[in-house]
Amino acid sequence: MKDHSKITARVLNLLILIASLFGYMEWGTENSSFLFEAEWVVLSKLLVDPLAVLHPFTLLPLAGQLLLLVGLFLPKPSRVLSFLGVGAIGLLMLLLFFIGIISLNVRMLLSVLPFLVLGVLSIRYHAKHF
Repeated sequence: MKDHSKITARVLNLLILIASLFGYMEWGTENSSFLFEAEWVVLSKLLVDPLAVLHPFTLLPLAGQLLLLVGLFLPKPSRVLSFLGVGAIGLLMLLLFFIGIISLNVRMLLSVLPFLVLGVLSIRYHAKHF
């Protein structure tokens, strides 16, 4: 793999990781949070009461972010790690996108679009260059 391809794959993974942190959620009448805020709560509870945070929509995105983070530091970026990371985070982001559509919540829709665009670009890039 050329150095240019390695850098591009790493940059895409980093941008996807950053974009995933800014997913916006609203629930109830006065509850809202960005994903990075919710993850902080989950990580702090994980150490105190792990059973309280055992849910697929909390653990899968965290696992996806960890996979992308690990992939950033590998000597050769892994296509499999990138696909799995984007897929695991994508489940939550697509759910937020769907909720944004059915509730006509523009903030939720706009917060998820960067991740979705970068995810599609990453999948296309990895499918073509590896």
